[in-house]
Amino acid sequence: MRHGGRILVDQLARLGVERVFSVPGESFLAVLDGLHDSDIANVVCRHEGGAAMMAEAQGKLTGRPGVAFVTRGPGATNASAGVHVARQDSTPMVLFVGQIARGDRDREAFQEVDYRAMFGPLAKWVAEIDDTARIPEYVGRAFEVAMSGRPGPVVLALPEDVLSGLAEARDLAPAPERLLPDLSQAAARIMERLGQAERPLVVVGGPHWSTRAAADLARFAEAQGLPVAAGFRRQDYIDNRHPNYAGDLNVGVNPKLAERVRAADALLVIGSRLGDIETQGYTLLDPAGHDALLIHVHGDADEIGRVWRPGMAVVSEAPAMLAALADLAPCGADWSGWTRAARDDYEGWLAPKETPGAVKLEQVIGWLSENLPEDAILTNGAGNYAGWLHRYFCFKGYRSQLAPTSGSMGYGFPAAISASLAHPGRMVVCLAGDGCFQMTLNEMSTAAQHGATPIVIVVNNGRYGTIRMHQEKHYPGRVSGTALANPDFAALARAYGGHGEVVEEGGGFAAAFARARESGRVAVIELRVDPAALSTGQVLG
Repeated sequence: MRHGGRILVDQLARLGVERVFSVPGESFLAVLDGLHDSDIANVVCRHEGGAAMMAEAQGKLTGRPGVAFVTRGPGATNASAGVHVARQDSTPMVLFVGQIARGDRDREAFQEVDYRAMFGPLAKWVAEIDDTARIPEYVGRAFEVAMSGRPGPVVLALPEDVLSGLAEARDLAPAPERLLPDLSQAAARIMERLGQAERPLVVVGGPHWSTRAAADLARFAEAQGLPVAAGFRRQDYIDNRHPNYAGDLNVGVNPKLAERVRAADALLVIGSRLGDIETQGYTLLDPAGHDALLIHVHGDADEIGRVWRPGMAVVSEAPAMLAALADLAPCGADWSGWTRAARDDYEGWLAPKETPGAVKLEQVIGWLSENLPEDAILTNGAGNYAGWLHRYFCFKGYRSQLAPTSGSMGYGFPAAISASLAHPGRMVVCLAGDGCFQMTLNEMSTAAQHGATPIVIVVNNGRYGTIRMHQEKHYPGRVSGTALANPDFAALARAYGGHGEVVEEGGGFAAAFARARESGRVAVIELRVDPAALSTGQVLG
């Protein structure tokens, strides 16, 4: 006989979970008791949103569900931001939420919430466990659903009396052996159709990727002579130095790459949903109808044809299809001029465009790109500051980029903590705006407590820069609601026991970064930038 909390923790251990993220609550005390005697590390966070984002980042890093525990009511509502990131980013994640005792349902008991109704639009599956003996069944299904098809978040509610109750429960069986289909004929048919095109373009993104998949993509592109564009915040899916890499389809897209998507007569889309950002608000390709041949490869059959009607479709996870495509002999088509022009456009986009001020982000990002280890992990949240990172940083290998395609502010710092804990031997650098960082900087104490050592570069322009940019476009000169009063970020880092510095002149950045790295602690480098630099291409007059 085991109590429900112990049964649950035992299943997590059988599933290979090594770390969970939590904010403790009385609603899941039995789980905390179960974790006490386990080998699973419990990273105690300061806010449920931070815990959920750390779990999401863990899911991105491993391809296995990141796990978070939060308490009922406000704990669950706080965590919803991380669930939304996991949903839009197609990241496997399981959020366990405490719940009131079963006998008190429907009385609006203390912190009572209907989690099926609340999380229904955000999660792939939401359930509440009513029987202690069925905990293994629910946990096993949660992990399968989180990883199947298009991965995403699952929410399991845990009534406190179910967790504290005793039961004899059979543990989960080992994971099944998964047999992959032979995709060689599908790959050959794809290249037969693609070979008839004059201006083909490969677009990659979405879930399931791996180091092997990135290598296969590079091998396939080189063998066939095809240009490759990365989806929004999926720039690490191919070494950006590869001669076939054409850039990324992000918010501040290279106009020449956008035009190349419009001009393409064939698009091979692998893994990506080809969403709003990649298509610039569905303008580069029209969901109502277009002239290009669209070949869509996706791991979830329900995603194919949901927005775009393809001319050819394959239900397959990206790595399996890329392995088959990479094994094909060259199809014989000559796209060398088209591909070389795409690469030239990308390299031209990399040329720094000077922005005002003594600290220039294009120079800072250029220095990072040239000097960070190739396996360094870079994280960011949302804001115009990220545009400099996307434009000027050269990502060299898979899983060196952790960023929210959902556009969630505050994501970068929790993700950096998660990455630092998962890979203590790798350098982790977080780029954050002053507004973005303040949404989750309370996790500084989480980093200090658990030994995470990311270096945070805070771009301080004293405003919500993205909104100010849009404000100037639509309501010029009428500033409202976008100014920020900021703390001394470097002093704040030191207050938490970390390393902190302020850089007010660009020439001092390299030395400041070296000191931050040598400190061996969580570190903050605050960049005082000119607020006139709204984006990589827009300056406030």
